[in-house]
Amino acid sequence: MRKPVTIAMYAVIAVLAVAVAVLYQKYQITSANYVDVKVAEETSRSHYAEAFNAIAEIQDSLNAITQADGAVQLRQEGLIAEQRLSQPSRAEAMESIALLNASIQRTKTKISELESSLAKSGTKAAGLQRLIKNLKQTVAEKQEHIAVLTGQVDSLQTQVAGLETTVQGLETTVAQDQQNIEEKRLELGTIYYIVGTKKELSSSGVIVAKGGVLGLGKTLQLSGQFDNGQFTALDTDLETVVRAPATKVQVLSPQPISSYEIKIENGQVELHILDLKEFRKVKHLVIMTA
Repeated sequence: MRKPVTIAMYAVIAVLAVAVAVLYQKYQITSANYVDVKVAEETSRSHYAEAFNAIAEIQDSLNAITQADGAVQLRQEGLIAEQRLSQPSRAEAMESIALLNASIQRTKTKISELESSLAKSGTKAAGLQRLIKNLKQTVAEKQEHIAVLTGQVDSLQTQVAGLETTVQGLETTVAQDQQNIEEKRLELGTIYYIVGTKKELSSSGVIVAKGGVLGLGKTLQLSGQFDNGQFTALDTDLETVVRAPATKVQVLSPQPISSYEIKIENGQVELHILDLKEFRKVKHLVIMTA
């Protein structure tokens, strides 16, 4: 009776030993799997962290581009009233746009490197893919904005070139008008005078003796045949005094007497113009000295 019981106990012990061995083997496998899972989890977390850091860096770059846009803001309103877009300022604008383009290219390179890294690591998360897609969309929008800025610079430069041509034309017109005004002023303000003795004036043909009988009683008259080369020009807007090296003179030309006065200054005669408008009605002043 005791022998069968002993056999049964050994059988149970053997079964238990086998069971323990099987369970231990499964435990070992489970432990190894657990370690693999933890390693995979840590690797995945590391890849996620790297991906998010890269995305954050790219987003910062895009934000920097947004802030830099202000460096090349161009306004078309009131262009004529504002300072013209000179070559230096256009070069500065184009340089700023070039910097923005370079930043965009660096951002695209970073996105490409991020995608390549995720592909190699086998990380495929919908959230990450959406973030990368949004980054690409933002980059595309920035490129469109930069293209618009470039177009604005070119458009404004074209307008400025047109304005410069217009301004040059206006400056030429203004200069011509000023020249015409000055010529007209000089024409109105200039008189021509000659001072000389009776003999000198007669010899130059400025005066002639007319009338009288048998050579007697002739009167001196202006010939009316005046050569401006024999006269001295006087701009009466700048000078209103004509000096004669004598103490006695006679004004032969028909300027209104009320438009001038004769004075003796420093031993010589000075004719002072009092009424420019009236005096200048007669363009030639003839003064005969005694």
